[in-house]
Amino acid sequence: MIKFLQHRPYLFWTLVGALVYIPFLGASHLFDWDEINFAESAREMLVSGDYLSVQINFLPFWEKPPLFIWLQALSFWLFSTYTDQAWVSMEFAARFPNALVGIATLCTVYAIGKKYFSTTFGHLWAFAYLAAITPHVYASSGIIDPLFNLFIFLGIYFFAEFVADSKQLKNAGIAGVLIGLGMLTKGPVALLLWGLSLLVFGVLQFKNLKPQLGRLFFGACLAGLIGCVFFVSWYGLIAMKFGFGIIEDFFAYQIRLLTTGDAGHGQPFYYHALVLLFGCFPISILAMGRLGFATRSKHPFSIWMRVLFWVVLILFSLVKTKIVHYSSMCWLPLSFFAAQVLTDWKAGNWTWSRPYTIGMAVIGILFGIILSAVPFIGEHAFEFAPKIQDFFVQGNLQAPVAWSGWEKGLGFLFMGLIGVVLFRKGEVKPMSIFSLMTSGILLIMAYMAIVVPKIEGYTQATPIDFYVSKVGQNVYIETVGFKSFAHLLYFQKPTGSPSAETLLAAKQVDRPAFFVMKVDVEEKFKYHPNLIFIKEENGFLFYKHR
Repeated sequence: MIKFLQHRPYLFWTLVGALVYIPFLGASHLFDWDEINFAESAREMLVSGDYLSVQINFLPFWEKPPLFIWLQALSFWLFSTYTDQAWVSMEFAARFPNALVGIATLCTVYAIGKKYFSTTFGHLWAFAYLAAITPHVYASSGIIDPLFNLFIFLGIYFFAEFVADSKQLKNAGIAGVLIGLGMLTKGPVALLLWGLSLLVFGVLQFKNLKPQLGRLFFGACLAGLIGCVFFVSWYGLIAMKFGFGIIEDFFAYQIRLLTTGDAGHGQPFYYHALVLLFGCFPISILAMGRLGFATRSKHPFSIWMRVLFWVVLILFSLVKTKIVHYSSMCWLPLSFFAAQVLTDWKAGNWTWSRPYTIGMAVIGILFGIILSAVPFIGEHAFEFAPKIQDFFVQGNLQAPVAWSGWEKGLGFLFMGLIGVVLFRKGEVKPMSIFSLMTSGILLIMAYMAIVVPKIEGYTQATPIDFYVSKVGQNVYIETVGFKSFAHLLYFQKPTGSPSAETLLAAKQVDRPAFFVMKVDVEEKFKYHPNLIFIKEENGFLFYKHR
């Protein structure tokens, strides 16, 4: 194994990434909103044949650029998801691009770590990234951010190469192309994060960079211009097709995310710090001591990673809308500093101390409790339901989800392992932490395969099963009173269907029309004169047009 790892490291990390990220991609339905949103846009590209535009419900969707959705559409085509000879499930196909991005990220950090530091460091950086919880989960999802993060990270890497040798202007050009691809993935925030990182690095290293400041400024402007050309070119084509109002809507949406708690995601200032602490366990504990600028490592790339971490964390702590993946660009710097600690520790240049034991124990045990609590609540859902004030959640907990009883043992097993690693006689050793990290990888895989599909059974399986049961039938299906994309994707809604408002107002319809609502929907919808009640099931109401 050691020789194999030495001679074929990229094949090794490709195989490891595939074994970790790919097996359970189709274990659960795609989740509303984001996963289903992007997959539905990819489906509509295939149905409409319009690969330039991003659509949702066959109307222009201006919130996201197309690059990741193009990859999903390619994946759907590759796996023949929308034919009778589908190779794999729709869920697998929608999430497959991110599994490839996850594998590419492992190989990328290995290569950069090896180049700047050592082969050992490269392997430990890839291992640290693989062992963190949220990067693992998102690499097995249909969310845009892993691809977006990789482009920004590579854009910073190539510009760092340009800073190291400003005569190599091509590196600034490559950085610009990568930032342009990042902008085509999620929008101008790619340019913002990259530009802010460059600015802060320049301020911190002003004395060292002063002799070549003019050339660096030119390179930054060139890279930024190249990136903007990608973004502006696509939006220019879209504006020519749909009108310039779509650009106004896009930037109004971006400003709304920055200045308001959009979509109910207004969280406290410290939200992302907690997300990273818990979500990137255990590497978040290992990395904490290296995040300050006063630490001993003065390698330029270490400074770049600190700058990137703090720029992202501070910016998205200030932004009003806070969602878990907004701070996901911090995952790469965190794994970098965790790899620094592990490398120094293996070499005998770092010593485990009590604060690390306390931090690892507290966060790890809390995490284990949560992992055990979720199945426990599921097993006793009927007992918990009456204690909850929210009628919709009460209804969700009535879903007939089968629990074996041993699922909560996953969390207890993890807590037991933490106890063995941290509190057995003798000092904590690197191999013990490596075992803990490896166990965490296996635990998350098991949880995603066994527990997550059951959680989904409470939250959305009921309406999705209804939508799937109507596929291919000459009917209409719409949701009323709540935002959802699930009926579009899982019913495979065809083009030209009337809106819910149009169907509700119509005295007669040309085919059966079904409506799905939540139990806490407004009375005006629940008792609409044109609707006939069919059933109530697990927090959802089902109606049919008269």
